[in-house]
Amino acid sequence: MRWEYVLIIICIMIVAVSGCTQDDSPSLNYSSPASNTTNSSTTAVPTTTSSSTNPQAEVSGNCYKVVDGDTIDVEGVGRVRFVGVNTPERGESGYQEAKDYVKTMCLGKTVGLDIDNAKNKDKYGRTLAVVYVDGVNLNQALLKKGYAEVMYIPPSEFNPYKWT
Repeated sequence: MRWEYVLIIICIMIVAVSGCTQDDSPSLNYSSPASNTTNSSTTAVPTTTSSSTNPQAEVSGNCYKVVDGDTIDVEGVGRVRFVGVNTPERGESGYQEAKDYVKTMCLGKTVGLDIDNAKNKDKYGRTLAVVYVDGVNLNQALLKKGYAEVMYIPPSEFNPYKWT
C-alpha cells in the first residue's frame, strides 16, 4: 500500500515540475493605457509603423501623457523610458524645461518607437526605446539641446555617445 502513495506523490511531482519552464526570449508585454486594472487579461497590440518619417521605428502610437523629460505614455505600448538619456528629476534644475520640451515635441502626436532589442524593459517595467517624432530622434535631440545627459546602461543596442 505504501508503494501506491509513493507512486502517486512521484506522479504529482513530475506533473508539477513539467509545467515549470523558462522562456529566455525577450518579453514585449504591451499593456493598454485604457485598462486601469492590474488583473486585465487583455493586452493591446502595438501598431506596426511603415512611416517614411520614422524608418527605424518598430511600433507607433499616440503619446497621451508626458511623465517627465525622459518618460512618456504611449497608446498600445504603455510607459516608455527614453533609452540612453537621463533628464533632471522633479525638483532639480532643468526638470521643467526638459518636460516642457518633450510635451511640445510629442504630446498628442503619433510617436515611433525603436525598442531596445538588447534589453527592452527597465527594472520598473517601462519599455526602453528611442522615440521618434516627425523623423526626429527625440533622445538625441534632448542631448543636443542640453536637456539630458548620456546614461548608458549595458546591455543596449544603442550607443548614446554617438548622438552627442
